Amino acid sequence: MRNLLAVYPGSFDPLTNGHLDVISRAAKLVDHLVVAILQNTQKQPLFTIDERADMLREATSNISNVEVDSFSGLLVDYAAKRSAGAIIRGIRAISDYEIELQMALINRRLRPETETIFLMASEEYSFLSSRMVKEIIMLKGDVSSFVPAGVMQRLREKMGLNR
Repeated sequence: MRNLLAVYPGSFDPLTNGHLDVISRAAKLVDHLVVAILQNTQKQPLFTIDERADMLREATSNISNVEVDSFSGLLVDYAAKRSAGAIIRGIRAISDYEIELQMALINRRLRPETETIFLMASEEYSFLSSRMVKEIIMLKGDVSSFVPAGVMQRLREKMGLNR
């Protein structure tokens, strides 16, 4: 049997329960899952790469075959560097599928030996995005049911909302 390594890329700014759901489900499908934080210079992240990596490591510490890393540049180049046989992508809605399909086809053209595996979001997280979490917390709303406890604490600290 093949030893399958997969990469689950994203900004994870912040990590949500939806991300964790995809991570835990993907980890059951592959031998080793690398959760890879994209270093995107075009975006102004709320959390640094190191902060996001710490939150991910904390939240996935109970999943033995998950590793946290970061990368910049083309995802397929990072996948090649890691000898990944698959890229994991979460799909929440039809609009996600259209964008993700386009990226998967481009990635296949650039690196045919790396497959893309789409995982449908669980119903309870199909509406959830990091962007929405940030908007809610910036307006002092409660996001505790959308993120892990450690992420909630860091969001409160970042926003000066510690009580």
